[in-house]
Amino acid sequence: MAVELYNNGKHVVHAFYDLVDDRTTSAVQCNQFLIVDSGHGALIDPGGNMTYTGLLIDMQKYFSSKNLDYILASHPDPDIIASVNKWFVASSCKVLISSLWTRFVPHFTSGKDNTHRIVGIPDEGAQITLGSCRIAAIPAHFMHAEGNFQFYDPIAKILFSGDLGASLVTHQQAAEPVRDFASNVQHMTAFHKRYIVSGKICRLWAHMARQLEIEQIVPQHGRRFVGKQAVTDFIHWVENLECGIDLMTQNNYQLPVRPI
Repeated sequence: MAVELYNNGKHVVHAFYDLVDDRTTSAVQCNQFLIVDSGHGALIDPGGNMTYTGLLIDMQKYFSSKNLDYILASHPDPDIIASVNKWFVASSCKVLISSLWTRFVPHFTSGKDNTHRIVGIPDEGAQITLGSCRIAAIPAHFMHAEGNFQFYDPIAKILFSGDLGASLVTHQQAAEPVRDFASNVQHMTAFHKRYIVSGKICRLWAHMARQLEIEQIVPQHGRRFVGKQAVTDFIHWVENLECGIDLMTQNNYQLPVRPI
């Protein structure tokens, strides 16, 4: 069931938190998002085959899949766009993804030439027209993919942050917003230390993020951060994070001895 994140009558944002049931699968919990504006729609990180059918059915309550304009992909992982071939069949949408990954997307398809439907976002980002608004593709490279984007909705003041901000929780917990930031850190730390490349990247991102007016930061895994205080606390936490190559030593680069 969708969770409404924003609705002013013309611009609506829905999140889908329960399409991966962790009671029946070991797959990572992941979230999908639908933005509708003035009769136009975009899916952000719609997921793989595991989420496709549920998302296709649920979104019809709010927007017809046949009229979908875009799939906005933060990066090319399977839990982001492995279902892209099915969306190409179900709609006439285009996929927008980092220009680094446009030639990798066809590996998720049936082999038909869909080059005209795969649009590369340049490293510096872009403004994407959707109905009467523009969704900003915000650079978030190395968080964790080499070519990586977050998507900012200036109407709803929501930053869809991809893997940044991910918390490893159950699908029932994922739908509950974070208002007390400190209580959620335990679910985030291990993921960020491994999946985000370096503290330098985090500091550059934090400086950029503070220039946006953000009411919600909504990751692709786990819980969203709602309200000015939670958003401020999150940006501060990211800015001071040691992660990725900051933590690597020679102990991480030794010849293996353990059998599997």
